[in-house]
Amino acid sequence: MPDVVVAGGGLIGLAVAWRCAQRGLSVTVVGDRPADGASHAAAGMLAPVTEAGYGEEALLALCRASLQRYPEFVADVRRASGVEIGLRTGGTLVVGFDADDMRELDALHAFRTELGLDTHRLTASQARGQEPALTTRLRGAVFAPGDHSIDGRALHGALLVAAREAGVRMVDGRIEALLVDHHRATGLRLRDGREVLGETVVLALGAWSTLLPGLPDLPVRPVKGQILRLRGAAGLLTATVRALVRGRSVYLVPYATDGLIVGATVEDRGFDVTVTAGAVHDLLCDAIEVVPDVGELELTETLARWRPGTPDNAPLLGPTALPGLVAATGHYRSGVLLAPLTGDAIAELIAMGTLPAVATPFLPARFETARGYAT
Repeated sequence: MPDVVVAGGGLIGLAVAWRCAQRGLSVTVVGDRPADGASHAAAGMLAPVTEAGYGEEALLALCRASLQRYPEFVADVRRASGVEIGLRTGGTLVVGFDADDMRELDALHAFRTELGLDTHRLTASQARGQEPALTTRLRGAVFAPGDHSIDGRALHGALLVAAREAGVRMVDGRIEALLVDHHRATGLRLRDGREVLGETVVLALGAWSTLLPGLPDLPVRPVKGQILRLRGAAGLLTATVRALVRGRSVYLVPYATDGLIVGATVEDRGFDVTVTAGAVHDLLCDAIEVVPDVGELELTETLARWRPGTPDNAPLLGPTALPGLVAATGHYRSGVLLAPLTGDAIAELIAMGTLPAVATPFLPARFETARGYAT
């Protein structure tokens, strides 16, 4: 019987599995169709500063701690897998177009400055000096030099190789239920009847984390996002560009040699997979308004996936009310950013019995209500 069974093979599940295996634990990852998950769609922004929100200081500390781990994390994954990962360190520009946009940018800049975060207010000409492809019609910008990005798909593929090289066993199959024996999680049952047992079960199913029979009540819900990928953008942007276009948000994230990601909507529509004409239209129109040359790029992919949202937009990390079950889910918009810290924290918890202090505000107990379990 393995020490650890991880339910979910996305970035979070693989990061946990890999770090556990490096600590000498025997690990099995169970999952199917990784292209269905949020990891496949994520733009890969590593942006704790530009994502910082009012009243979310603990989450900001968690995200900054994970970002600090990223260079070493990427180097470790590259050494273990032999796969190149596209970590981009050009910073993030947030630009605005009208008076309302600029008032919001000024307020956010002031808030982040109060928190001691590294941001710089730029004039329109200064912003265009950094990114010449920006429209001449922007009014101003804020630059966060420490907010980076990574190619999420490349990172997922590299983590998969690294985990396998570390001895992690991969089981392909649809998970049907959590196995519970004498009020303790003992493994997973697959739709084809197979059972995968383990001393500890890690729940890393993202937006699907509340759907398995046998789970405790966890407030994770799917938040739909529609996102676009374009090709032909070599040299167009060096930094991630986020924009307020008359109050509507859009981001443009360069990746690989000539790719560009444009996203993303935020919709409470459950597991709706529909890519809508209106969303594609709005995203493209806003992106072209920010960077006019986007209109000349090739649209190669449109897709909709689901972020695992929670009531406070923060993850669930650590033991649940059900003994033997550990949560690593609910990362909402920060799954890529929080993969290094989540992997380290959950591995430390399982191997040593302790959770790093920066992760303790995110214990599932802040929401969790236990319910009866089958024996």
